[in-house]
Amino acid sequence: MKRRGLSSKTILAIQLTGFILSPVKDMNLQPSLYERIGGRDGLARLLHHFYADVRQHTLIGPIFNQQIEDWPAHLEKIGSFWARLTGGPSGYSGQMPRKHLPLGLEARHFDVWLQLWTFNCRSHLKEAEAGEMICMAQEIGQRLKIIVGAGSSSGSFI
Repeated sequence: MKRRGLSSKTILAIQLTGFILSPVKDMNLQPSLYERIGGRDGLARLLHHFYADVRQHTLIGPIFNQQIEDWPAHLEKIGSFWARLTGGPSGYSGQMPRKHLPLGLEARHFDVWLQLWTFNCRSHLKEAEAGEMICMAQEIGQRLKIIVGAGSSSGSFI
């Protein structure tokens, strides 16, 4: 992965040669994705905007609105889920895949979800962080589609 125009091999070479006198622990420290997106506040902001779009969408909005009675609690729980995925502190212990089984989801539902996620990540995060979050969502979507038997779709919006 490239950061600021440098490949990961170049960054590693710079770390190994340019900072050889730094303590080893400092050489390997890079902020987690969680930290780079602004921690819990950054996640909360992203999720607030994303789920506002989800709730209003004509295809997937009714599914979410029927299933979620307490939106603040859902946002807190999904925030813990994403915190764990991005390297932050999390107490998430849900059964996310199982909750999607009875919903009758199809590939088109996942496509819309990913389109809205992509739009919100690109709108509210820096380019590199948005790309990482979008890639994670694509993987989650692909796995969930297999679990719920939703078939295939394009699934790529980067």
